[in-house]
Amino acid sequence: MAPRKPNAESTDLSRCDYVARPRLGIITGSGPEAGMDMWAKLLQENRRRLGPAFRGDIDAPAVTIVSDPELGLSMELEKTAETVWRALHADILALDGQVAAFSIACNTLNLFAGRIRDLPLHSEFISFRDVLHEYLQRSGVERVCLLGARPVAELGEWSPYSDLREAVEFEPVVQGEPLHQLIYDIKVFGAADPGVRSRFAELLASIESATVLLACTELPLVADIVTDKTLVDVTQLVAEAMLDRCI
Repeated sequence: MAPRKPNAESTDLSRCDYVARPRLGIITGSGPEAGMDMWAKLLQENRRRLGPAFRGDIDAPAVTIVSDPELGLSMELEKTAETVWRALHADILALDGQVAAFSIACNTLNLFAGRIRDLPLHSEFISFRDVLHEYLQRSGVERVCLLGARPVAELGEWSPYSDLREAVEFEPVVQGEPLHQLIYDIKVFGAADPGVRSRFAELLASIESATVLLACTELPLVADIVTDKTLVDVTQLVAEAMLDRCI
């Protein structure tokens, strides 16, 4: 199929009427690539939704990003919870009122959703937990395996998804420590590091569930592999929910 040729009228910006849409916010730092990934997903999904009506730059979503390296302490949240919360709280206040809605590009940090909702904010907080719950209800899937950092995947008190066990059956993650180390390695060495995809593929092969939830913002970076599993990118779901606020 030949590529779609630009429409001269639609791409003449001097003749375009710019319509401002609500600004979105991303808090990142655990890790910073997770925020880049969410931003890329926002841009791609926005382009897909607009289709032939997309005119380029002026139709891209307005996004403000706060990237805080201190949030990287969330990988060991059992030990660093209060330090991380103080940093996250400051980041939220810096963003509040500047955007219509925001999300935190980290599954683990969404554990603080309750505290965030208790804040007198002017901006809407979009939580990973709520978006995933809506997906599970909508999809009708009955059994899943959730992959994420140790605190998240264990579905205990340090996981933002612990209460979702009432909505769906979760297959236990039998390779919790190798998975946690894989996430660390993606953070440190990058998704292009030789071997991370093969390690991820081996881990997926040990899972029985047909549906696997990628509940860590690093895992989608290495999910471009051949597998018979249905991989659900929670970050993608959140990006779609954020764009819903832009309509």
